[in-house]
Amino acid sequence: MSAALPRRPLSLRQRFTLLATLLGLLLGALAAVTLLAVAERYEYVVANEILQGQAEDYGLRLANHMPAQLPRTQRLRGYRLDDPTLPRNYAGFPPGVREDPGSEAVHVGVFDTAAGRLVFVIDLGDIEATERLLHLLVAAMLLSATMLAGWLGWWLSGVALKPVRALAEGVDALPVQPQPSRLADAVSDDDLGRLARAIDGYQTRLVDADAHEQAFLADASHELRTPLAVIQGVAEVLLDDDSAAPAQRARHARLQRGASEMHRLLEAMLAAARRRPLQFETIAAAQLLRDAAEIALAGKPGITASIDADGELHTAPREAVLLVAGLARKLAQPRTDATLQLALEPGRIVLRMTPEDPDADAATPMRADTGTGSALLDRLAQRLGWQVAFDGSAQVSIRLR
Repeated sequence: MSAALPRRPLSLRQRFTLLATLLGLLLGALAAVTLLAVAERYEYVVANEILQGQAEDYGLRLANHMPAQLPRTQRLRGYRLDDPTLPRNYAGFPPGVREDPGSEAVHVGVFDTAAGRLVFVIDLGDIEATERLLHLLVAAMLLSATMLAGWLGWWLSGVALKPVRALAEGVDALPVQPQPSRLADAVSDDDLGRLARAIDGYQTRLVDADAHEQAFLADASHELRTPLAVIQGVAEVLLDDDSAAPAQRARHARLQRGASEMHRLLEAMLAAARRRPLQFETIAAAQLLRDAAEIALAGKPGITASIDADGELHTAPREAVLLVAGLARKLAQPRTDATLQLALEPGRIVLRMTPEDPDADAATPMRADTGTGSALLDRLAQRLGWQVAFDGSAQVSIRLR
């Protein structure tokens, strides 16, 4: 049984439109009920006034023995209580005016006059037909008013939310690097202005935090380079000691490689963490790859480098060399005898490791993915705008921007 998909919440504009539509429906329904009630009351008033007037007129004539004949027209009929033609169901009605239970168009008025109880019946079928037409008109008016309210709600919400969209565009336009913003200057001094001021304050705090971070990195850079230089110097002195035993010389070489690797990681970390814009320039591709190979293959005398690059690259030289050297070092790390090929192809740089013994590479785990596997190198690639992909375990492709 598949899990139910989460419901997407309504947008602010959709909620405003829904509320406007419901408000239009409510007001329209109240107006419709009021109109129909007035129409129904008007029908009763008309029937009551007509029947009351007829009863008073004929009752007065009959009481004074004046010649009078109760009306018997298609619309209006009058009866004495003892008239045999009086419908039996009307004879039991109490005084007053009411609708015939069998027909809403017929109203029956029972009146006690000086000449006795008189019953008048009036047919208001044309008024009932007008009421039915009024019902249809009211329903159409209610539907139209509801749709109009929804459309007006959608349009007015778009107008009302225009400053919000402008604020959102201003936030989207903010750069990745923290910098002060003045979004509150472009909006009104209300709740929206309060939101803009909150964003401006947050940007200011980001700038302060970034300044503290950069100051820390600068201090850490100076403080870490000094002991690292001492370690490298001691490692070089130990390597120059010809009286050391072979086992000691191997340990000294490993110490030097570790110090060199730490130095490269430190440089990569500082290059990736700096906030200042990169200094791009045009340099020879062959020289950049040669410098990177020299750094990567230090301490790997069994691995040679082959450079195949004609043309130039527009990039930040220092960061580019660190990135290419780090990737080449990853290829060279598990090998002792091989050839590192660095080639510039259209739109990309390819690093390829060719082992002297093809069977020796079969034991190396294969990979085919994006990224460098190192957070520092990934950060450098992102700053340069390059995309790194491993094509197996012996080749890396760097897509240039």
